[in-house]
Amino acid sequence: MAFSVVRFNLVAPHAAPDALAERYRAALAMAAYADGHGVDTVQTEEHHGVADNWLPSPFVFAGAVFGATRRIAVTVSAIIGPLHDPLRLAEDVAVLDLLSGGRLVTVAGIGYRPEEYEERGVDWGRRGRLQDELLETLLAAWTGEPFTYRGRTVRVTPRPLTRPHPTLLVGGSSKAAARRAARLGLPFFPSAHLPELEAYYRARCAEYGTDGWTMMPGRETPLLHVSEDPDRTWAKYGEHFLHEARTYASWQSKDIRSAVRSAATSVAELRAEGVYRVVTPEECAGLGLESLVLHPLCGGMPVEEGWRSLRLFCDEVLPGLRTP
Repeated sequence: MAFSVVRFNLVAPHAAPDALAERYRAALAMAAYADGHGVDTVQTEEHHGVADNWLPSPFVFAGAVFGATRRIAVTVSAIIGPLHDPLRLAEDVAVLDLLSGGRLVTVAGIGYRPEEYEERGVDWGRRGRLQDELLETLLAAWTGEPFTYRGRTVRVTPRPLTRPHPTLLVGGSSKAAARRAARLGLPFFPSAHLPELEAYYRARCAEYGTDGWTMMPGRETPLLHVSEDPDRTWAKYGEHFLHEARTYASWQSKDIRSAVRSAATSVAELRAEGVYRVVTPEECAGLGLESLVLHPLCGGMPVEEGWRSLRLFCDEVLPGLRTP
């Protein structure tokens, strides 16, 4: 059976606070609905200072999801590691791990927007060293034992539930990210289907004498919206998909590789490209993908349309995939 994901980044261009509040509450209700229907994970992410209200606090959102659900995981993919205080992050993840019974998955990347670093007063040129420090600190902190941090002895409590530590992956599309993961004995999350980078990571694991594994997107990992009438949905709501696609494209340099990178400049181009797909329940069930990533509130999608997509996915697609 395909791994099932419901993604939320809470984007809502030009939304007033009351509309955003409604959207956040809807996302929690959707997460609870997904939880009750067997979806594997809620996926969320982190970006700062974006005009369209992109979610900046994924761990706060994750905590709310855990409070509204019983079994579903939350995958934060990804945090921008160097922007976080290592000790504070160690504490937050430990608390969420305890609160959720081990349902939190954290992917730590270094990001690709220099303006986010500038806004936080963090040196873009030191991002690699800061990421090393963050990951090393998390692993030491979660032992619950005293350790040396920036020249002083510190201790982080409480200890997390998950042993040896909460699920932590290193994200990225560079050899530097793969080396970092291998050196620390952490799993690697390539940001796209990059078999050659996965092979490089495994070779570095052998070199360092560490055990590792990869969580790599499939060759195709489209962002999905389920509709009984895809033509109508593209005509009425296509601009929401295009908004997100163009926003992502404006952030990414030619060196960034992403499973959801789009070159489209119009709704028609986006539909033909296939990175974002609107499919019927029957088409969704027949895609044959390793992962099905539903994006019900994409680009400011109206909440009622997001609910239609989620209900079709949970009620008509997932049951058929579970049938032997």
